[in-house]
Amino acid sequence: MKILFASFEASPFAKAGGLGDVAGSLPAALNSVGADVRLFMPKYKIIPPQLLKDAEFLFSTEINIGGINKYAGLFRLVRNGVTVYLLDNEEYFGGDGIYGYGESGAEQSVFFCRTLCELIPRLGFAPEIVHCNDWQTSLILPMLRYHYPHLGLRTVLTIHNLQYQGIFSSERMKYLTGLPDEAFSVGCLEFYGAANLLKGGIVCADKVNTVSPTYARETLTAAYGEKLEGVLASKGTGYFGIINGLDYKVFHPRTDPHIPENYSFMRLEGKNACRRALASQFGLNADGIPIAAVISRLVNQKGLDLLSGCIENLIRDGKCALIVLGSGDPAYERFFSDLSRRYPGRAAVWIGYNAELANRIYAGSDIFLMPSRFEPCGLSQLIAMKYGSVPLVRETGGLFDTVSSYNSETGKGTGFTFAPYSSEALEYTLRRAVRYYTERPDVWKKLMVRCMKKDFSWKASAEKYLEMYSSLV
Repeated sequence: MKILFASFEASPFAKAGGLGDVAGSLPAALNSVGADVRLFMPKYKIIPPQLLKDAEFLFSTEINIGGINKYAGLFRLVRNGVTVYLLDNEEYFGGDGIYGYGESGAEQSVFFCRTLCELIPRLGFAPEIVHCNDWQTSLILPMLRYHYPHLGLRTVLTIHNLQYQGIFSSERMKYLTGLPDEAFSVGCLEFYGAANLLKGGIVCADKVNTVSPTYARETLTAAYGEKLEGVLASKGTGYFGIINGLDYKVFHPRTDPHIPENYSFMRLEGKNACRRALASQFGLNADGIPIAAVISRLVNQKGLDLLSGCIENLIRDGKCALIVLGSGDPAYERFFSDLSRRYPGRAAVWIGYNAELANRIYAGSDIFLMPSRFEPCGLSQLIAMKYGSVPLVRETGGLFDTVSSYNSETGKGTGFTFAPYSSEALEYTLRRAVRYYTERPDVWKKLMVRCMKKDFSWKASAEKYLEMYSSLV
């Protein structure tokens, strides 16, 4: 089967979040189980030049956006066995980031989607399926329906986070896209008087999936559906969840070049060396107590209101140390920065993001905190488990699907979990984890090893995507 995989980000070229990891590894995993998946993404200015040294210029053309012809150049390269098409336009992709915002985000999305549809006949590759990801590429689906039905393509849309939908003025979108009035009706893009690109994609896609079975069920409810629960429900069995996988060529403590010492579940000495190095780097005095870690966007979705409501109690009581890596809401940045100043040796923060530092934190921490309000899948808990940092998560979305709570009677489980969305529930669960770390090192070691043995590689998930593709062709 031939699949064109459309994404605004893909590691290692350009990455802003979990979508970048998925788009960077899923196509290769699908190719390994018999598909021919090719990636179509923007050629951003921020892509490291060494990744483009083998890029071949194919052709250029002009694409009409709102009555104005825009330059579109296409490059091609092969990485990890995956053919990657890179769409060039400095106006839309020549900035210092990935995504445009407001009206610039709308026009950026229209240009990308319109150009992909226009260029399909010229790729020298005849896809049977176009696989879109999130709202930025969702407009491809109404365009294929209304402007390019002659291509006869089947379509898939993957929702990585339903909260982000791409909502713009209907008049502006009519002007930019040239789509007929029918496309802006309640049966497609119309959404409370505006145009919702994700909604249009959901309606027009042959299959829609999200990135974990539990999140798929949750988004059919008013609590998690972001006002699209009815639209998702209308897809019936055409809407479901497939858990994300992890690329262990990138995330594995046995081979990671960025951590102080490599290790595995069969040789844990390196884990202790990584812990000592992390404590030394950030001046943490964590002898006899666990180092708890947060690597996250500092936003409400991640449950940081819960954490800020209880973590000082544990630090003040000398129960654990804390290290935070991330950026986002200024209020959370201030909270964790103030915490590190008030409790030197017990709390540390790095505002921003550093991929190599993130891996050192996974390797050097003992407990990994993800008390999310909602979590479509989450990759951080999967990485943490592989590195032997025991996850403590709230029972929602992909966290519920991937982390099972430790049961002292059976000895089973891969972490610590709680359900109520409250600081009290989080604090109780964290204190429980701390007791096992400090009082039962034999149990903790078994828990670490069990986490590290878990296999969340892409193989099983890729086969489920392959089954979905097969049902369409």
